[in-house]
Amino acid sequence: MRTDVSINGSTSPAGRYVSWAPSPCQIRLSDPTGATGPVNVRLRNQRTDVGGQVVFYTIRSGSGTAELDLILPTDGASVSFWAGGEFGSASIEDRDAAIEVIDAGTGTVLSLTQLMVRIRKDANTLTATERDRFVSALATLNDQGLGRFSEFRDMHTGGAADDEAHGFAGFLPWHRAYILDLERELQSIDPGVSLPYWRFDRPAPALFSREFLGEADVTGNVRFSPDHPLRFWRTDGALGIIRSPFFDSLNSNPPVRTEFQTLNIGVGFGAFTTMEGNPHGRAHVSFDGYINSTGTAPRDPLFFLLHANVDRLWAKWQWLNGRFDFTAASFPFLGSAGMPGGTRIGHNLNDTMWPWNGVTGPPRPPTAPGGTFAVSQNTNFPGLRPIVREMIDYQGIVDAASRLGFDYDDVPFEFN
Repeated sequence: MRTDVSINGSTSPAGRYVSWAPSPCQIRLSDPTGATGPVNVRLRNQRTDVGGQVVFYTIRSGSGTAELDLILPTDGASVSFWAGGEFGSASIEDRDAAIEVIDAGTGTVLSLTQLMVRIRKDANTLTATERDRFVSALATLNDQGLGRFSEFRDMHTGGAADDEAHGFAGFLPWHRAYILDLERELQSIDPGVSLPYWRFDRPAPALFSREFLGEADVTGNVRFSPDHPLRFWRTDGALGIIRSPFFDSLNSNPPVRTEFQTLNIGVGFGAFTTMEGNPHGRAHVSFDGYINSTGTAPRDPLFFLLHANVDRLWAKWQWLNGRFDFTAASFPFLGSAGMPGGTRIGHNLNDTMWPWNGVTGPPRPPTAPGGTFAVSQNTNFPGLRPIVREMIDYQGIVDAASRLGFDYDDVPFEFN
């Protein structure tokens, strides 16, 4: 007998990536040889001592278990279940997790499906392999200034684009889409990569090293190890990165809010979004150089790790306060631009977001770089032209179809 397991609607290895939020899965008896009736099978982790670990769900609203018993018909019909990463047990390598299916009666292994519990992690804690795969994918995306990265640079150049991403309620949803789009482009290069975050309220010596995002010399030029892929980083026609730390100087006063302080700004979105100023803004100006200014910040790869942490803080605030639904407590402007009580276009719940919508002309910017939103092999969300509301329920708490396919190492999946 043999079984086939599909993850995220596919039996292809490209679909075998999960986060904490459960993914839809199916199993079927692909070869019933020897079966005299329905077959009792057990799903479990092949190894429980190393690698990413998976938990199983019969229904998504239930509790995950380390093993799951199912009954498979002999006609090959599929049986549905859900699988997600066990919180705290993320993968450290691509396909280091494996779902083993055994005949519950005999213990015979019927199939083995390798996958990855792919999670965004604290950059300062990455293994050397995780770090190197990330910087390699980032360098490939940049391609010495000739690659697709330039379009991400162009999305955040300042000027007319500022009002699309800053100063209004859409600050957090827009940047969630922005870094997810970038992450998916990196995963098209190396599917085992996820976007790490810079926890800017703590020291991060491993991140600011010549082996990772570089070490600034006395002139502010960022230096890398001799064989580092980012040695040839180029943006705006210029080679290299300028970044000088301002830590413990007047430029970082008031200091960056701690995570505890940020999460306690308020329980409503209107209060919480003031974090755009601090910690977000204060993190930007904790350095001189490219990252210090909105118009030049994306020239420094650190910018994307900074915003991954901003997004992580929002995700943790959502988890702590149960803010995944479409009420004013989760997002204040519930209609579309032009409706009573609305705000600037692009910052209302039902507005499409520039540049992915391709809309140009006042009040939108004159160009829309980058094209439509990157697709994923692991979820159908968001659409090619994402709207603000598609960024709120990122784990699919309210609607399983809303799952965006990413999670953070310290923000669990839980129903409130």
